[in-house]
Amino acid sequence: MDMQNPDTLDQRTRLMRETGFGLLFASGLLALFIFFPLSRATPASAPIVVATSTTPDAFAQVPIEAKAAIVYDLTDGKTLYAKNADAQLPLASLTKLLTVYTALTELSPDTTITIPADVTHLDAPHAFSAGQTFTLANLIRLTLTASLNDGAAAIAEATAAREGRPLSSLLAGAAAGLDLSQTYALNGNGLDINTAVSGGYGSAHDIARLAGALVERAPGIVDATTRSSAQASSEGGTFFSVKNTDPMVGTIPHLLLSKTGYTDLADGNLALVFDVGIEHPIAVVVLGSSLKARFTDGMALVAATFAHFAGIASL
Repeated sequence: MDMQNPDTLDQRTRLMRETGFGLLFASGLLALFIFFPLSRATPASAPIVVATSTTPDAFAQVPIEAKAAIVYDLTDGKTLYAKNADAQLPLASLTKLLTVYTALTELSPDTTITIPADVTHLDAPHAFSAGQTFTLANLIRLTLTASLNDGAAAIAEATAAREGRPLSSLLAGAAAGLDLSQTYALNGNGLDINTAVSGGYGSAHDIARLAGALVERAPGIVDATTRSSAQASSEGGTFFSVKNTDPMVGTIPHLLLSKTGYTDLADGNLALVFDVGIEHPIAVVVLGSSLKARFTDGMALVAATFAHFAGIASL
C-alpha cells in the first residue's frame, strides 16, 4: 500500500542499484541477485507453480514472534506462508491504510485538506497546526511515512464531510469493496478507543490485500513510505520533513510500501509490499508482535520469500 514504468532496461538498472543499499541481511540477498536475475512475472492467465514436492520449504524454519503473519503473492493471489492469517486482531496504525485507501477512492489526490483544530490534540505522533492546508497526496505522504495521527484524522474527517456520510460507513464500504471480511475501523488513525477496544481490526490476510490495493491505486504517493524520511509543503508554503517509523526501509530490496503500527492493544504490527521480480509484488504482514520483533519478523519473512523464489531453503 506512486510507482510508474520506465523502459525495461532503465527499470532493471534501478532495481539492481536499489538492491545494493545497506541490506542487513546483505550477503544472502546480494548473492541471490547475482546468481538469480529478476524475471518477469508469469501472466495471470497462466498457472504459476510456486512450490513442488522437491522444492525446499524456505519458510519451514522461520521463527515468528507475531500472533499472526502472512506472505501473500499479490500477482496470483496465493498464500506462500501463513500463521493465523485469518485471525481478527487490533490493527493500530495499519488502520491508516484503510483510511487512505478510502480517501483516494472518494477524492482526487489534488483535493485540499484543512487540518481541523480537534485533531491537533490527538496522541503523538503528530505534526500539524489547526488551519494548515495540504493537498491530499502530500498529506498522505507525510501521514503514512511518520504514522501521524493528526494527519490520518484530518483525512478521515475531510473525506466524510465531502461525501456527506459517516466515517464508519465510508470505511466499511471501502473494506467491503475489497472483500476484506475481517476488517473494520472505528476511527481513522487506529488509536485505541479505550483499554478494551481498538480503533481498527483486521486479519493479516486482509491487510496484505489492502496494502497491495493501495500500491496499485497510488504508487507515486505511497512510494514516500519506502524512504527514510518524507518531505512535503503545505499550501501555505510551510515545509515538513518527517522520519519514517520503519527503520528497516533501506534494507529491503524493491520496496513498494511500508507501514508500521503499535498500540497497547495491538502490540507491534508491520505491513510491507515489495517486488521479487519485475511487476511481481509480494505482501508481508505481521500482527501482534512486539515493538522490536515486528521488524525482525518482517525481515525474516522477506528473506524467506526471496529464498523461496530462488528455490533454496534459505539465504
